[in-house]
Amino acid sequence: MLGGVLCFLIGSQKTSRELAFVFSLIVLGISLSSLCFTDPTKHLTYNNVNYIWLKYIGANYYIGIDSLGRLLTLLTAVSFPLVLLGARNQTIEKANSFYGLMMLTQAGLMGVFMALDAMTFYFFWELALIPVYFLSSRWGGERRIQATFKFFVYTFAGSLLMLIGILYVYMHTGPRVYEDGTVAAHSFSLASFYHATLSVKEQTTLFALFFLAFAIKMPIFPFHTWQPDAYDQAPTSVTMVMSALMVKMGLFGVFRWLIPVFPEASIAWKQIAIALSVIGIVYGSWLAMKQDNLKKLIAYSSIAHIGLMSAALFSMKELAVQGVLVQMFNHGINIIGMWLVVDAIERKTGVKKMSELGGLAQVAPTLTIFLVVIAFANIALPLTNGFIGEFMLLGGLYQYHPVWAAVAGLGVIFSAVYTLNMIQRVFFGTAQENTHHISDIQCSEWVALSLIVMMIFIFGVHPQPLINLSSEAVKTLLTTIR
Repeated sequence: MLGGVLCFLIGSQKTSRELAFVFSLIVLGISLSSLCFTDPTKHLTYNNVNYIWLKYIGANYYIGIDSLGRLLTLLTAVSFPLVLLGARNQTIEKANSFYGLMMLTQAGLMGVFMALDAMTFYFFWELALIPVYFLSSRWGGERRIQATFKFFVYTFAGSLLMLIGILYVYMHTGPRVYEDGTVAAHSFSLASFYHATLSVKEQTTLFALFFLAFAIKMPIFPFHTWQPDAYDQAPTSVTMVMSALMVKMGLFGVFRWLIPVFPEASIAWKQIAIALSVIGIVYGSWLAMKQDNLKKLIAYSSIAHIGLMSAALFSMKELAVQGVLVQMFNHGINIIGMWLVVDAIERKTGVKKMSELGGLAQVAPTLTIFLVVIAFANIALPLTNGFIGEFMLLGGLYQYHPVWAAVAGLGVIFSAVYTLNMIQRVFFGTAQENTHHISDIQCSEWVALSLIVMMIFIFGVHPQPLINLSSEAVKTLLTTIR
């Protein structure tokens, strides 16, 4: 947040760009250093910040890093330097505002993944949304206003429904007593929400309110219609943030708030949630296969990948839930790599239609190699980071019901079809007029893509660190529903 404010005060594009990058590296350093302080019995004070905020209504500014939050804050911290590296070669009008809003977006995302108080959670949920709205509407494509307006209406409507649900649960929590003797009638703390006195009927209604907010954010079928246009029209740097991180806000919300706060309703309605998610896998995959627009192809493929994670999470099987956490991290890394390649192609050729591209491998061999590796990770080839997560997701779904696993498994086949077709049409075949004279990737793009490929192979061969990092969150979630 401090980095964002400083960027706004600086007029120079180069200075604001470098300042944002330095602050993103500072955040990454803090996130990596937090991995040394994971034991809550020894390092609780290092992992929590809890200040009185609105005392008389029982709201504290309460953030902390637990097993779930550490994985997603690490993903956020890793992603932003990669995103900013990809934007280094772009000339951005009013760059100080652009980079300032990007930093505020990161602040909002970090807050969402660390919030341990419902009011704090909602504050950061909105803080992550508002800068993205301005980034997309100011620096987006020709149809940015319509696409951004649709995105804002969908997500803000979901946020308001969630706010209604938060207030209702709040009214059914116990009192909060402060050290100075002040007593608030109710509490917004996460622990109080977990112990709210709600009937099964009330849980069902509240489940619907929260589920809609999270389903829109992911998005899953049929709440996905804002996504393809938003991804297509937003600046690619912003699209990276939306597809790698903001969609994870929905999955995180289900994991942190929806299932633990409404366990009976979650069990009762999980079949519906799984059905919508699996429909989204097949539907998104089919639409991806029909796309000529590179950005929309990746947007629809993201719907399919998130649908698989959502279905596995609602199955509530240990293997599947663990797979969701591993795949959230790996999907974020891989999708940034895909967007970096697409952005490089669009900037160098001026087009994003596959029918107007071809033969890029002849003039940009390095870019081609990076794309092929990242694409194989995206279709879960063994020894890449995408494999272990999808294996666990489908294995957990199979434990829940073989039919759901079989239908969801079609998404893996479809993913290979549209991804390999994209590689063939864009990078191989006959060179087109748009691709004759372009150059290969530049230094900053090479660095960002090299780091992504390193993570693809490291976590593909040795995924245990991600499993260890998130295993406690899996146990905590499954305990709440037993």
